[in-house]
Amino acid sequence: MGWWDSLWGSNSSGADPLSKLDPKLREFLERESPVKYSTAQQQQAPAKEEKQATAPKPEAQEGQADRPIVPRESQFQDGRYAHLWKTYKPLAEIEAATKSDHEKLMDVLEAYKERKNQIGKAALENCALEQLDWRNCMSNPSFSERMTMCRDQVKKFERCYMMQTRLLKALGYLSTYDRSPEVEEDIQLHADTLYHRMLSQEAEIAAAKKEGRPIPKFPPLIPRVAAEQQKQQPQQEDELTQEQRATLKERLKKVAEEDQAAEEEAYRAELRVKAEVASRVEDLWKKQEQDRQERKERGEETLWDKLSGNFRSSDGKR
Repeated sequence: MGWWDSLWGSNSSGADPLSKLDPKLREFLERESPVKYSTAQQQQAPAKEEKQATAPKPEAQEGQADRPIVPRESQFQDGRYAHLWKTYKPLAEIEAATKSDHEKLMDVLEAYKERKNQIGKAALENCALEQLDWRNCMSNPSFSERMTMCRDQVKKFERCYMMQTRLLKALGYLSTYDRSPEVEEDIQLHADTLYHRMLSQEAEIAAAKKEGRPIPKFPPLIPRVAAEQQKQQPQQEDELTQEQRATLKERLKKVAEEDQAAEEEAYRAELRVKAEVASRVEDLWKKQEQDRQERKERGEETLWDKLSGNFRSSDGKR
């Protein structure tokens, strides 16, 4: 048997005696035979490992550069099934492309309504410690707290919630439609920092009054306009209309003196958000009118286009 001679080394050549065997048979003999052979592949393995360890790896980097790009939704980021992802589009992109003008308008209005709820949630998150003190007082009150119904804790939480809401509005929290969540989180953290800075300033003022020292003066928490911007915008103070000034005056009467600056900035921020929403709605209306005119020029005017055109013309005459 030829394989028996090659197994016991009868071949005088220096080649691998197992190289001509079937791979499965060679694997079986290497596992079962008591005589172990150092084949040419095994002798060359350490040299190959040393070369691989010392040689640079530009090929691996080139392989990563040449790797097909797949979207982040793919489970296999190594480029597998890239041909299946060529025509993929995210669901949000498809929905945005297929939305009607009315749906786009409703999205803008719903985002404006949802902003109030999100500001309230962010304020509650920033006032979590005050809310915890209130809950602990209600669950395990002392005698004085039981008699006052945890009035101090309630006032502390209510003031925190109101001030956090004002600061979030003044800082422009969720005032932009397409802002990243990371930026919104930074604004929320900054509002909490400003609130605790305000508390420390009030504590210093109270200590100065008690000791009879001059009352320290601090810069405003939210400077409305910087000095350079005031030179460029001399009409910044006159940006409010007569009706808006009257509304602001009525709102400031209901707020404590130390909180009036934050309340004013929150009111101005609300006006800016309303103006931005109105601008977005106006842009949508202009886009609808432009599309209607293009369909009319192509001879594809629909019944709704004719009706809306009649209504617009009648409104213009009035």
